[in-house]
Amino acid sequence: MKVVDLDRDAIKSGLADGTLLVIDVRESHEYESGHIPGSVTHPLSRFDPAALAALMAEDGRRPVFSCAAGVRSLHALAAAQNAGLPIETHYRGGFKDWYGSGEPIA
Repeated sequence: MKVVDLDRDAIKSGLADGTLLVIDVRESHEYESGHIPGSVTHPLSRFDPAALAALMAEDGRRPVFSCAAGVRSLHALAAAQNAGLPIETHYRGGFKDWYGSGEPIA
């Protein structure tokens, strides 16, 4: 499995310049209680490669998986790559890093 770890600064930069699509793979209730502004929800428990491929085709930004701390995002990477999707990046620290550093949440 190919994995590219991104840190908070890379996520912030990619969101600011519009080059990254942050895909939050936490459960819906986790996402609803707080998430990185601009991220989209795609829970790992309901992982749908076809829906994800359609989202990527429609959006055009570089996809980056994010979760609470960086574990589920690695599982999402494996699932995506096994389904043939060209996703290699995840947010190493996840939402805990984002929120713990005082970044804004939605």
